[in-house]
Amino acid sequence: MATLYRTDGTTAELKPDNGVTWTLREWYKLLATDTVDILSTVDGRYLVIDDNGKLRERELNIPATRLYIYGREDWIAGDALVVDTKLELDGPEEV
Repeated sequence: MATLYRTDGTTAELKPDNGVTWTLREWYKLLATDTVDILSTVDGRYLVIDDNGKLRERELNIPATRLYIYGREDWIAGDALVVDTKLELDGPEEV
């Protein structure tokens, strides 16, 4: 499960299409971008953002900035997806 934090302050609970792991294509579509970055949150989750959100002059995302581990020194521009587990980012470990 993941939460999309929009710049307008609304949120949406989302699951990846396959129910387990997010794909780049899904992130690109959700965040309306072709570049993403994965950052850490203050509570150990993962924040997926538009890597060029500031350059594209996206709006300040206050809720996502509060979650960002470096939110006191930096800010998040544009919508952001908060993913709960590493499994959702990378898929299952290879054996």
